[in-house]
Amino acid sequence: MSEELKNRSIDPASIEMLEKAAQENIRTVFDRAEKMKPCPIGGEGSCCSICAMGPCRVPLAKGKEETPEEKTKRTGVCGATVETIAARNFVRKIAAGTASHSDHGRRVVEAFKLMAENKIKDFEVKDEQKLLNLALDLGIEIGERDNNEIALDIAKICENEFGKQEGELIFVKNAPIKRQEIWKKQGVVPRGIDREVVELMHRTHMGVDQDYKSLMLQGTRTALADGWGGSMIATELQDVMFGTPTPALSEINLGVLKEDMVNIIIHGHEPALAEMLAVLSHDPELIEYAKTKGAKGINLAGMCCTANEIMMRHGVPIAGNYLQQELAIITGAVDAMVVDVQCIMQGLQEVARCFHTKLITTDERAHITDSSFMLFDERKARESARVIIKASIDNFTNRSKNIRIPQIKTPLIAGFSHETINYLLGGLYRASYRPLNDNIINGRIRGLAGVVGCNNARTTHDSAHTLMIKELLKNDVLVLSTGCAAMAAGKAGLMLPEAAKEFCGPGLAEVCETVGIPPVLHMGACVDNSRILVAATAVVKDGGLGDDISDLPAAGAAPEWMSEKAIAIGQYFVASGVFTIFGTNWPTLGSSDFTNYLFKDMEAMYGGKWAFEPDAVKAAHLMIEHIDKKRKALGIDKARERVLYDMQMRREMEAV
Repeated sequence: MSEELKNRSIDPASIEMLEKAAQENIRTVFDRAEKMKPCPIGGEGSCCSICAMGPCRVPLAKGKEETPEEKTKRTGVCGATVETIAARNFVRKIAAGTASHSDHGRRVVEAFKLMAENKIKDFEVKDEQKLLNLALDLGIEIGERDNNEIALDIAKICENEFGKQEGELIFVKNAPIKRQEIWKKQGVVPRGIDREVVELMHRTHMGVDQDYKSLMLQGTRTALADGWGGSMIATELQDVMFGTPTPALSEINLGVLKEDMVNIIIHGHEPALAEMLAVLSHDPELIEYAKTKGAKGINLAGMCCTANEIMMRHGVPIAGNYLQQELAIITGAVDAMVVDVQCIMQGLQEVARCFHTKLITTDERAHITDSSFMLFDERKARESARVIIKASIDNFTNRSKNIRIPQIKTPLIAGFSHETINYLLGGLYRASYRPLNDNIINGRIRGLAGVVGCNNARTTHDSAHTLMIKELLKNDVLVLSTGCAAMAAGKAGLMLPEAAKEFCGPGLAEVCETVGIPPVLHMGACVDNSRILVAATAVVKDGGLGDDISDLPAAGAAPEWMSEKAIAIGQYFVASGVFTIFGTNWPTLGSSDFTNYLFKDMEAMYGGKWAFEPDAVKAAHLMIEHIDKKRKALGIDKARERVLYDMQMRREMEAV
């Protein structure tokens, strides 16, 4: 194995496919990243292309202390300062990320409403208890009404959240009271999801908002419209309609592909199509049809965040995360790559041409040149999915003999929703976060960390995720994970209960062994980061660890972030009171004033702040330092002697 390949990924299955790609002269994202060097000026946020007088490049002089006079000369043609330029670029990423998650949420609401109106036959309420809890939270009458009547009222309320012009988003009230007060004081409570995105895009137009602090206020309000709006709506309604995830045993990595079966990979982010494919992949008629083509059956596997969704609900195995999408096709065994929206590389089609793989796009919002378009219509979900599966089966006969599937896969347990954690910690009748809080207070668990986010071809695939998580675990930090980060942890064997003994400090290992949970809890797709907000709020409400999310000994990180969605997610965590650290690169380093505003000043405003550290182990220790600071502020930083109480000691306690 060459050093070059070792630097591309730590995953042996990926390295094996990169070797095959090199032998067959097939270009992948890794090759393109090597050839296409990132623009250093754009990378630091010092390039403005908003109007046709530009692009204006105002780079920071390297290795030189900048004087105030020199800084004032660093402007665009219109006079926009580097702070304004960097802020505009940053908040436009927030707008795009929020639009992506929230458009996902909107599509879920549309399907949910059609289900409630009995216009969709193939979807139904799967989690009645969550439906009723959600109705109570939204002030909807339950009485003797049937599920669809209740669901329709929920759909109408959620639908209104996108176009609402005034007031507050309804899910904001789920946050701790103190957190809501902070948002009101700062003037960042989101009104309507679409309104915040549109206003932010207007403010960043040439000649509108030209103060970086003002731009970030609207950027924060927009990000909150994602985390406590669009994303939360998507997660809640998906759980009601498709079932709230519960722990499921599955497998991950390219070894889940099967040479003697029709391999269909579902890739993207919206779970409706994946749900129906998961159901129909077990259809006896379609399995029999596959056998007529020489296959033994149908093997469905996931890729990227759709993979997380169908694994949690159906146990469908995961073929890989973001940077493995082309590598799956290079096995030669993928008969169809079925995609919907987000994180889908156009390079898939170039790689698919080298094999028999059919690239099938299914969403009218996301076409790829020269791919096969087969619309997935929620109104005809079963029929649409059946057409896609039959096309995949028909393509099985076009396989060549150039098949090489890495025999590498890892078992993992996924599906730790807020409700599941609550149940596992307290049982059916006493579901509670109390055991978690108690073990944080007594020091067995040092703190909590959310490690989430993408892969990035500018860093070694999966390396930063794995290094960071292992460092946190050995320091007794319980990790919650979503998205591609969760898949990296799964491939590393960190999502099994027995991993606690090998990778964790003694306190965390004891808790995991007692409860029977892995030390890294898989909480879903990137849109499901809202689950972490809900869990953090539950910890606050259970008591003993302060009265706001910012009081918790907790931190967040995206060590291999790549997409604009990551910036939106990061900002809504910062604004929710979480210390949040990103790796790989940072898009505002060309402006020291704006960067200091994000890295320092925001803590006084929101209790959370940003940080940047590309070294994953160093970043983990910054998180641990923050956790220890919060433990000290809570007065729980001192080690407590464990005492076995005898009867006399108990009587004395009762007497007091």
